[in-house]
Amino acid sequence: MTTDTTDADGTSGQSAVGADGDADADVPGRIAEQFENIKRTRRRRALGWVGLAVFLAFTTLQAFAATELLDPDARLETFTDSLTGFFPITNYFGVVPFLDVGRYVRFIRQQNLLYDPEIGGLLFQFPPNPTDVYVFFFQELGIFQIFGEAGITLAMGFVGTVLGFPFAIIFGTLGSERVTPFPFNFIFRGTMSFIRAIPAIIWTLIFIPFLGLGPSSAAIAIAFDTIGNLGRLFVDELEEIEDGPIEAMRTTGASKPQIVFFGMLSQVRTAFIAWTLYIFEINVRIGVTVGVIGAGGLGYVLTSQQNLLRFTNMMATLLAIFLLIISVELFSQRLRSRLRSDDVEMSIWELITGFPRRMAESMMR
Repeated sequence: MTTDTTDADGTSGQSAVGADGDADADVPGRIAEQFENIKRTRRRRALGWVGLAVFLAFTTLQAFAATELLDPDARLETFTDSLTGFFPITNYFGVVPFLDVGRYVRFIRQQNLLYDPEIGGLLFQFPPNPTDVYVFFFQELGIFQIFGEAGITLAMGFVGTVLGFPFAIIFGTLGSERVTPFPFNFIFRGTMSFIRAIPAIIWTLIFIPFLGLGPSSAAIAIAFDTIGNLGRLFVDELEEIEDGPIEAMRTTGASKPQIVFFGMLSQVRTAFIAWTLYIFEINVRIGVTVGVIGAGGLGYVLTSQQNLLRFTNMMATLLAIFLLIISVELFSQRLRSRLRSDDVEMSIWELITGFPRRMAESMMR
C-alpha cells in the first residue's frame, strides 16, 4: 500500500512537474504570438491611415475641381494684379513707396462710416449747449447714429440680441429635460433647431415683405437667429448644473417655479450673461452680413462699392468693419472679465497698450 501510494504520488508529482515544464516551454511561443499580433495590428493601422490619406487627397482634388480652382483662368497673376486695387501704393516724401492709407481715411470720412459729424456736432461742442445735448439724446436719438454706418450695424446686432434674449431664456429653460420632461421638452428644442437651420440672411429675406428692405427686417431676423443659437447654449448650461441646491430646495417644499428660478437659473446666471455677450459679438458680424443684401450699415456700403468696382473703397470699408468688430470684442471681453472674480481687472487702455508685453510673456512660457 505504501509503495503504491508512493508510486502514485511520485507519478502524480512527475505529471505535475511535466505540466509545469510544458507551460514554461510555451511562454516564449505565446510571447512571439502576441508580438506578431501587435505587428499585424500596427500594419493594419498603418494601412488604414494610408488609405484615409489617399481618400482625403482624392476628395480634396475633387473639391478643388468643383470650386473651379483648377480652372486655367484662375491664375495667380490675375490675383496679384488685383491686389493693387485693394492696396493702393503711394510714394511718401516722393521716395518711399508704401500703402496709401490716406485714401482709406478720406473714404471713411466722406461716407461717415465710423462717425457722423452732423450728429456728433450736437454733442461735441465747447462750451456745451444744453439744448443740442437734449436734441442729441431725446430727439435725434443719436447714441448709435453718431457712429454713422457702423452705428447702424451695431444697432442691428444690439436690437437683435435684446429682442431675442428673453425668448432664448424661455425656450432654453423649457427645453431642458430638468425642467420639462421628455418628450415635451423636445417641442422647444425642435423649435430652436428649426430656427438655427435657417441662416439669418434667409430670415432677413423672409421679413422683407413685412418690414421692407432695411435695418428693421435685419434686426428682427437677427433676433430670431439669437433665439435659436442662444437658447441652445442655455439648454447646455442647464444640463450641467449641480443637483445639490435643487435637492435641498425640494426638501424644503419649494414649488417648481421656485426651484427653477432660485435653484437652477441662479447657478448659471454668470454663464448666461457671458454667452449673451458672446452672441452679441456674433450678431454684430451678422449685421454686416445681412447688410450685403441691402439691409443697411457697413455691409450695404461694402456691396455698393463692390458693384462699382471701387476696390480701394471696399478695403476702406473692410477696415471700418474690423475696427467695429474689434471694439465690440474688447468691450465684451472687459464685461466678461468683471464677471470672473479670479481675473485681474484691466481697463481697455491697459488691455491695448499691454498687449505686446503679454504676448512676449506668453511666448516665453
